[in-house]
Amino acid sequence: MKSSTKDKTVGKAHEVKGAVKEVVGKTIHNKDMETSGFLEKVGGKAQNTLGKIEKKLGK
Repeated sequence: MKSSTKDKTVGKAHEVKGAVKEVVGKTIHNKDMETSGFLEKVGGKAQNTLGKIEKKLGK
């Protein structure tokens, strides 16, 4: 698997996992879980974007 494909796949997985944690944290009023989910989601978006950039550069 190419590095760009791996980054996009793993990034998207973290995005989804983070979004779920964020919603669960909001639902049960757990600020730590909500924040953790938000940060994981943002990190996933960054990794996904990195994969897209690598693909455009041909890496």
